[in-house]
Amino acid sequence: MTKEALIIFIKNPVLGKVKTRLAATVGDEKTLEIYRLLQAHTNKVTTPLIQDKWLFYSDEVETNDIWDNDQYHKQVQQGNDLGEKMLNAFQHCFDLGYEKVCIIGSDMMDITTSIIENAFSQLEKNDAIIGPAVDGGYYLLGMKKLYVPVFLNKDWSTESVLKNTLKDLKENNLSYHSLVSLNDIDTEEDWKDFLSN
Repeated sequence: MTKEALIIFIKNPVLGKVKTRLAATVGDEKTLEIYRLLQAHTNKVTTPLIQDKWLFYSDEVETNDIWDNDQYHKQVQQGNDLGEKMLNAFQHCFDLGYEKVCIIGSDMMDITTSIIENAFSQLEKNDAIIGPAVDGGYYLLGMKKLYVPVFLNKDWSTESVLKNTLKDLKENNLSYHSLVSLNDIDTEEDWKDFLSN
């Protein structure tokens, strides 16, 4: 075991259950195809990392998928909302003795291996790391200790998440570093923007 853990949150790729805002305009089948591409990209950029990798599924662990069972520890997300699920995942890793923990999702075509590596290296001199998403959320959060307030009292999936998370960090006098801002894929516009770049 290394001293660093990367948590990856994914949804089980089930027709009609992923990326509902995207599906509203492109349909369920196209959405599932796009989500599989997003997962494949996340797999590609995280596989080379030296950190221990913890994959948290939305509904059930899959042992026969693109995520190598020898490279990824597999769990199911626990909690009522996204904040509670992330809090429990961080708690799980810190309880195991990890000293640096970062979390990402699986809806970023722009994320790279080096961005994640940079996040862990920036934790050397900061209490927390955040990767701002263009829509007002974040695509990466990292910390060296569990700061519970960042997971509570948020309107998840809204543009206020990043602002309120930074407010929590400041109010707790935590030093933090912001990574490059990236666009996640939530809507047909996001997907078209990605394809046009």
